[in-house]
Amino acid sequence: MIDKLLIDSLQKAVAELYKQELPENLAQVQKTRPEFSGDYTIVVFPLLRISKKGPEPTAEEIGNYMVSKLDEVTEFNIIKGFLNLSIADKYWNNFFNTNSKNSKFGSHVKTEKAPVVVEYSSPNTNKPLHLGHIRNNLLGWSVSEILANAGQAVKKVNLVNDRGIHICKSMLAWKKWGNESTPDSTDTKGDKLVGNYYVLFDQKNKEQIAELIESGTDKDIASKSTPLMLEAKDMLLNWEKGDEDIRSLWTNMNNWVYAGFEHTYNRMGIDFDKTYYESDTYLLGKKLVDEGLKTGVLTKKEDGSVWCDLSEDGLDEKLLLRADGTSVYMTQDLGTAQLRFDDFNPSQLVYVVGNEQNYHFDVLKLILKKLNKSWAEEIFHLNYGMVELPEGKMKSREGKVVDADDLMDEMYQTARQTSEELGKFNDFSEEEAHELFNMLSLGALKYFILKVDPKRTMTFNPKESIDFNGNTGPFIQYTHARIRSIIRKAEELKYNSDNQLPDNFDFESKEVSLLKLLHDYSEITKQAAQSMSPALIANFVYELAKEYNQFYHEISILKEEDIVKRNFRIALSNFVGNTIKSCMALLGIQVPERM
Repeated sequence: MIDKLLIDSLQKAVAELYKQELPENLAQVQKTRPEFSGDYTIVVFPLLRISKKGPEPTAEEIGNYMVSKLDEVTEFNIIKGFLNLSIADKYWNNFFNTNSKNSKFGSHVKTEKAPVVVEYSSPNTNKPLHLGHIRNNLLGWSVSEILANAGQAVKKVNLVNDRGIHICKSMLAWKKWGNESTPDSTDTKGDKLVGNYYVLFDQKNKEQIAELIESGTDKDIASKSTPLMLEAKDMLLNWEKGDEDIRSLWTNMNNWVYAGFEHTYNRMGIDFDKTYYESDTYLLGKKLVDEGLKTGVLTKKEDGSVWCDLSEDGLDEKLLLRADGTSVYMTQDLGTAQLRFDDFNPSQLVYVVGNEQNYHFDVLKLILKKLNKSWAEEIFHLNYGMVELPEGKMKSREGKVVDADDLMDEMYQTARQTSEELGKFNDFSEEEAHELFNMLSLGALKYFILKVDPKRTMTFNPKESIDFNGNTGPFIQYTHARIRSIIRKAEELKYNSDNQLPDNFDFESKEVSLLKLLHDYSEITKQAAQSMSPALIANFVYELAKEYNQFYHEISILKEEDIVKRNFRIALSNFVGNTIKSCMALLGIQVPERM
């Protein structure tokens, strides 16, 4: 690509002009800012200590060298310490002829490295998936696709938190107040039914806490010692002992939840290569804890609880087993990490988990190192900010959440209403309209979430996300549909857009602008994989769609009288459309053929 060509030429220029080797970190080439003429800019300031000259003479010498040595550079201008280079039309011509029909444009050669294991979703079986899970799922799935596009083997995995005190709370509430209700008998999705009993437990437990406080019990003690909480803890102990009745209830209620999860995942377009269950992995975690006790890495206190002292590492003590012998999240995460290493021998273990768990993963990595797991170095926590609504944060325990299913329903209705208000799609059949509204609603949801840098906390606004103008999924989807309409009309008119461009083809500035953006795509996909940020892809495809729409409004395509220009513009449109489709696929978004 041209930037590498320019860097190589810059290093040769420094070697010939100043008899020194230019360190790679000083060879800075970037795209020229829009307000200046030129295509690429070399930052000259870092070179002055080598040239022993001022910025302008140094830039002048390097500019003359590049024009004389590179056919791709036609001219240059100097703005203070910045050397702006103009790239020859011949380069863009060759780029177009080479890549416009390449179905794998933007993807990279597969590596021989061991797979990257990406964990995402990680739901609890005491509640349905909600808005926070949506960001987690969309981010994890898209990162997996971006890594695979970059040539990396990827294994997408899920860890279902199917055991623990929170699960027992739902089970106990159902047992006390469920009246043998089932998803079928209540016509309720299984995960929602179980989630309702989790909320009910919290409501009843708060009533008991209030009663204890009123009778004179300390607030902290009351919160831990209500009859309901004690009964839930007892249920967990009996679950770990294998009580048949409790295990049977646990299996039934979890199966209701799994059926609900599967429906939501399918609707969202999310899949996994393997699903792990905490009820399987916590025993392996306990085994690792036993090994740590034997080697002296871990210590057991008088009450029987097991801890890892991390004070010398700048952290505190971490509980691994409670006094009653029951395990905590860290226990099962130790076991799960070991199991994944045994299953895949991965080059990297990526955990897509919110940033409120930063400390947890610091501890996980450190404990595994102390247990002599050399692969612990390959653990990477891809943390992300929380998703909030315009009205504030969500609280699962209190039922103040936006269920993923409800949100997708709302997005569908918003897409339908917005489209009808704009008078679009009146010629679609009901089935076609349904498919399109579904595509638009999911595209709006996914794009709005993925365009934000993962590290940032974000506010999700459904109506803003569905806008057909601006930086939204529907705007990009509409651009693709517009391009496909042009291609269909060109085919009907039997216009030929398969010819190679002649060497002397004279580009319009808007055509070059599009080619420059398309030229960036391979590098963008590489950067997105390195940073594990779908936001780079999302914002690139928006810029491409925006630039194409300006091109569409300013330049004649099908009515162009010059046959060579007309056919090139059709082919360029097709190139842009295919790249938009490729970008959106990496985000998990479908694009319509017509709108």
